[in-house]
Amino acid sequence: MTILLSDPRVAAVPLADCGEPLVALDRSFGPARARVRAGLAVRLRQAQDALPTGTGLRVVEGHRSVGVQRAIISRYAAEVARAHPAADAVERHHLTSRFVAPVAVAPHVAGAAVDLTLVDLRSGGPDGWGAELDLGTPIDATPEQSEGRCFTASVAIGPRARAHRALLGAVLGAAGLVNYPTEWWHWSWGDRYWALTTGAPAALYGPVPDRDGDRAGAAA
Repeated sequence: MTILLSDPRVAAVPLADCGEPLVALDRSFGPARARVRAGLAVRLRQAQDALPTGTGLRVVEGHRSVGVQRAIISRYAAEVARAHPAADAVERHHLTSRFVAPVAVAPHVAGAAVDLTLVDLRSGGPDGWGAELDLGTPIDATPEQSEGRCFTASVAIGPRARAHRALLGAVLGAAGLVNYPTEWWHWSWGDRYWALTTGAPAALYGPVPDRDGDRAGAAA
């Protein structure tokens, strides 16, 4: 059974923030230069190095401010309400958490999560950073927009996209990251969701202070 970020068990995980700073990922991870906790950056490098020659990770988002997180929650909650008019408040909260986390447990707010995809480094994309490979949906496609194809284990995507998702999962999983199963692009390490799903005694990363300039369009 899929554990969502709204599950009370996630919020109940103890927090023992280790105090690691946010660091900017280098240019090999794409132009966003996303900021993540230092320990997560090390593990992303391990995953990048494990990919086949000519394939790379492109990280489009890391740390997100509380203000941006709240804005995304508000925007997506309105989409959920339109798509599920018969749902009560509890069900809408549950449905919203498939795509965006409550602020208190949000992995992005802790600097513990990235949204990423795979790129072909041998072919230039529109910004010269490698063409994105087929992963079945764009990053940030909501369950409503994608008819559930954003779910990592969706069977409604083609064989090439499934193979790319499997490759992404293999290298990131080997580096210790965990996936949020309703979003193939969202992976984290050190947050409460990671701790719950791996059996760690406590989360290593809690919310970090806001800073202007965080991207305002993504999920989880």
